[in-house]
Amino acid sequence: MKPIKEGKVREIYDNGDSLIMVATDRISCFDVILKNIIQKKGTVLTQMSKFWFDMTEDIVPNHMISVDVNDMPEFFRQPQFDGNSMMCKKLEMLPIECIVRGYITGSGWASYQENGTVCGIKLPEGLRESDKLPEPIYTPSTKAELGDHDENISYEKSIEVLEKQFPGKGEEYAAKLKEYTIALYKKCADYALERGIIIADTKFEFGLDEDGNIVIGDEMLTPDSSRFWPAEGYEPGHGQPSYDKQFARDWLKSNDHDWTLPKEVEDKTIAIYLEGYEKLTGKKIV
Repeated sequence: MKPIKEGKVREIYDNGDSLIMVATDRISCFDVILKNIIQKKGTVLTQMSKFWFDMTEDIVPNHMISVDVNDMPEFFRQPQFDGNSMMCKKLEMLPIECIVRGYITGSGWASYQENGTVCGIKLPEGLRESDKLPEPIYTPSTKAELGDHDENISYEKSIEVLEKQFPGKGEEYAAKLKEYTIALYKKCADYALERGIIIADTKFEFGLDEDGNIVIGDEMLTPDSSRFWPAEGYEPGHGQPSYDKQFARDWLKSNDHDWTLPKEVEDKTIAIYLEGYEKLTGKKIV
């Protein structure tokens, strides 16, 4: 079988009335796929999504059917697919990335320093980098074509974008996406904090199933789609350490390289992913 779509990390296979999403062990930084393979990274991403999908079914349905390769065609019963593959429902994806921010960091912090707003939302004066916001804010963006950057848009603009693709439904879909995004974030951020992890921000993607219901798809609350910070040692006023590929990014920024990480950086990167997964789920990946 050949993938019908291949991203920097994921490969998607057509399985007739379903899709099979495989999270590879590739790693990309600054939109470049590195030459390294980060062993077990794909398994962390897939199993993390499964964990959150199971936890949040009461808020919104999801696209997951199974992560057991025995439920998939024989081609997937090979070691390289075990643990990192998910069979999913086919969805008509909605053209909005649903971003929620509980803390001020990254591009949000840069925007706030400039004019006191994040994506047009006015925030209180005097916030420091990495401060917790009074309430989580919903800051949608458009989905860019491969190679382009997503564009932050206002909630009102998200209605227009949805209306264009789904006439008569823009307002209804925009309201539901915002409601689901905030509800998912609040439930999962509260849970994570009890386990020593701050979810600073994350993004969700939604689509419509064959009955026209809004369903969460793609990945959910993984280290590739979220900022996870250790709660221990959290201190506003500067950037925070995180359970994701920031360690690899920082090494690349500080060293001459040919887009290859040294073995010790590779090992430290997967150790960070695994530590975050184990803290959140209470399970180990072996």
